[in-house]
Amino acid sequence: MSKQRMMPAINLALQEEMERDNKVILYGEDAGISLLGQTTGLQENFGKDRVRDTPICENIMTGMAVGAAAAGYRPICHLLYGNFIYTGFDSIANQAAKLKYMTAGQVKLPIVYMAVIGGGRSAAAQHSDIPYPALMNLGGVKVVVPSNSRTAKGLLKSAIRDDNPVFYLTAAGGGRPEEVPDDDNYLIPIGKSEVINQGNDVTIISIGSMTLKALQATKKLNEKGIGVDLIDLLSLVPIDEDTIINSLKKTGRVIIVDEARDICSAASHISAILSDKAFKYLKSPIKRVTVKDVAIPYSPILESHVIPEVADIVNCIEELLELN
Repeated sequence: MSKQRMMPAINLALQEEMERDNKVILYGEDAGISLLGQTTGLQENFGKDRVRDTPICENIMTGMAVGAAAAGYRPICHLLYGNFIYTGFDSIANQAAKLKYMTAGQVKLPIVYMAVIGGGRSAAAQHSDIPYPALMNLGGVKVVVPSNSRTAKGLLKSAIRDDNPVFYLTAAGGGRPEEVPDDDNYLIPIGKSEVINQGNDVTIISIGSMTLKALQATKKLNEKGIGVDLIDLLSLVPIDEDTIINSLKKTGRVIIVDEARDICSAASHISAILSDKAFKYLKSPIKRVTVKDVAIPYSPILESHVIPEVADIVNCIEELLELN
């Protein structure tokens, strides 16, 4: 076990799974040169038949994954940035999400769509979106969002071994470095969250890169005597409803920190789940800390104004506690 950042942990998971199963193939934009570091050395180790660079044409790339999976491969479609999911959406929404149902389960589609999501690096409006709200609405696909190097490895290996299309979305900021198990069978089940801090006053549910900010907020709140139950959601489809409901029963107060835009965000859906299934346990309204409903600016100053910061989380919780 060694401490790693997120991109090397992803690279390790890809190496292990490609060694384990020769049906695992990877292709996409800059897969060979590894612009972001996830695919470093893979083309040299496994050859251009299994690790292939493609033209910049996402709708063909996403459709290729469907065909390759139906033919018995386990393709990993490397889409680079989350915004590029939009240009590949036809094959995703009309083929990958539906063919298993339309063939009565005769076709398996073990596809992993990989992309880096979110802002924080002044990558501007066309490279900084959080596209998972649209994916959550499709039906027929799974969506996972690791927040650190350990969960990045475990969730990617589970996604590659899954017989359904999985969107594997990682934070643009790289997530938190952690000790990463060397075990090549280290898996984190899709659909399970992790409680990474325990407290009795308020529940924070965080997603992806927001988990690091939620952790920093938790430390500040602990210094003020406020106990936080912090849940790293990890999986958006399916959602670990039991864990978030049980935490709400304990604290009675919930805020959800989500880097998606507020309208139709994951936070909105989670709020609906809790309101529907645990309303009687609420001591205060459910609060959402999300991105404003605008394009992500290029300017670092403007970007930090749009994306939730630690102070936004702390202020939201202090306002929530003042309501009682």
